[in-house]
Amino acid sequence: MLAKILSSTLLGVDAYPIDVEVDLSNGLPTFTTVGLPDAAIRESRDRVKAAMVNSGFAFPLKRITVNLAPAHLRKEGTAFDLPIALGILQAAGHINAESLQHYAVVGELSLDGRVKAVAGALPMAVAARHQGLAGLLIPAANAAEAAVIQEVSVFGVETLAQAIGFFNGTHPIEPTVCDVQSLLERQATYTEDFADVRGQHHVKRALEVAAAGAHNVLLIGPPGSGKSLMARRLPTILPKVSLDEAVETSKIHSISGLLHGDHALVATRPFRSPHHSTSDAGLIGGGNIPTPGEASLAHNGVLFLDELPEFRRSVLEVLRQPLEDAQVTIARAAMTLTFPARFMLAAAMNPCPCGMLTDPKHACTCTAQQIQRYTARISGPLLDRIDIHVEVPPVSYAELSGPPDGDTSAVIRARVNVARERQHARFAGTATPHNAAMGVREIREYCQLDAAGERMLEQVMTHFGLSARAHDRIRKVARTIADLEGSDGIKIAHLAEAIQYRTLDRKQG
Repeated sequence: MLAKILSSTLLGVDAYPIDVEVDLSNGLPTFTTVGLPDAAIRESRDRVKAAMVNSGFAFPLKRITVNLAPAHLRKEGTAFDLPIALGILQAAGHINAESLQHYAVVGELSLDGRVKAVAGALPMAVAARHQGLAGLLIPAANAAEAAVIQEVSVFGVETLAQAIGFFNGTHPIEPTVCDVQSLLERQATYTEDFADVRGQHHVKRALEVAAAGAHNVLLIGPPGSGKSLMARRLPTILPKVSLDEAVETSKIHSISGLLHGDHALVATRPFRSPHHSTSDAGLIGGGNIPTPGEASLAHNGVLFLDELPEFRRSVLEVLRQPLEDAQVTIARAAMTLTFPARFMLAAAMNPCPCGMLTDPKHACTCTAQQIQRYTARISGPLLDRIDIHVEVPPVSYAELSGPPDGDTSAVIRARVNVARERQHARFAGTATPHNAAMGVREIREYCQLDAAGERMLEQVMTHFGLSARAHDRIRKVARTIADLEGSDGIKIAHLAEAIQYRTLDRKQG
């Protein structure tokens, strides 16, 4: 007897349809799985056998062949346990074959027959929608996550016996319903707020400019000056996540197993802060079958690198591609996968190895050579890709003990939204989402300076020996400052403020 169950497998951030074909034939009892399965799939025979027996079904003593088609795609994970078990039961005559053909099935089996959660439920629901199927049968723990895709019915099951009853019509299951807009609004809250930050008005202004134009930012200051505190609040002043962005981001978190029943949708801007000991694969993704790294998990949000010079140089250099292209391409012998990685880079560092160079109350113990070696750990090309460099001074006791003296995140975000709306109108009909993404042609068209501005920028470029990329960054930031002020043209005050945000370039000059 031959049976076929529809399922799916993950490649990159997308799920691809897989036919799980099961053949029962006479001969010595064997269990063979073909179609490029990994070790976890090959081990499924033991889980499937125990789950069937403990659910009250006899395991057929026949030659069992399982084919995962198409055979050229490599498959991994435990999500094929449930479809393999249902295929065996259908081939043995225990399940209505007609009903199975209209549903995709995924799920891992426990030895006692329970259906356990799997990674990637959201992209699997997207794949079922594209196939035009009647529904998706999925572990109950993943049902809320998959139900975000409303064009496909999602049925959550707890046990193998429940899944069998569903297809035989003896155990009807109500589809899981998700009010996506309500979920998005309910979960779109932050626990941090810029009102918690005392003092540091010019730094908060720089972060507002960065958020308004999606510019990368580097905070330089002694330990305890509030660099990490402010960086963690950067997502709270970014525009609210749209539904499309939420689904796009949630797909990445889904395949990484980071979504849970009570948080089925990433409704806030992601904030990822990897440790400086992370590897390049941990930062941008990797593995035999590549999986997303921190850069992709920060998609549509903020990637924060604290103690930037402590990261290995090779790790920092791999950030060049995602910073320029907003995606990560990982090539392996068997496949090449691309993960989205459009994020704002926020980084922090001390001004010197001891950290006290800019602290007026503590003496720096570093030599000029040590300081030079410390800052040289960040390559020039990477530094050029960071639009804004700003010094973070220590906070005085009077500021710490005083009342709140700054705007809340909601007030700042309102100003950022106005600036972003001007950019959306400016770039309507193009692929450019914001000022930071402008290309050479757009910089030439939208970042024009008057005669006084051209003279100022020429003097700065000549005196500090800035690169062509730094020249473009200054113009982009000046354009964003003008947008925050509601100005159609870039004034000399906007340009002067943008130049002040190139701290490291001015020091090197």
